Amino acid sequence: MYPNLRIELWKAGIRQNRLAKMLEMDETLLSRVVNGYRQASPQFRSKLAAILQRDETWLFEEAEHNPTAESAEAGTKASKDLGWSVDPRQTEPSQ
Repeated sequence: MYPNLRIELWKAGIRQNRLAKMLEMDETLLSRVVNGYRQASPQFRSKLAAILQRDETWLFEEAEHNPTAESAEAGTKASKDLGWSVDPRQTEPSQ
C-alpha cells in the first residue's frame, strides 16, 4: 500500500472515478494500484505524480510497518506486566 499516495488523493479531493478518467484507465485497476494489490507502471507513476504535483518516489513509498500488529504486541506486553494471563480462551485476568 502507498500511504502517501492515499493521503495526497484525499487532500486533493479527487475521486477515484474522476482520476481514472484523467489517467485514461479503468477504475478497478486504479483502485488495485492505490490499495497496493497491483504494482504501478513507471508511466502511471509519472503521470499521477504530475497530476498531484508531488515527488513520484515519495508518493509511491511502501508502508513500512503494521500499526495493528504493533498495537496488539503492546497490549500483550502490558497484560504480562500486570500479571494477567494472555490466553485468549481465558476471560478473567489471572491473580
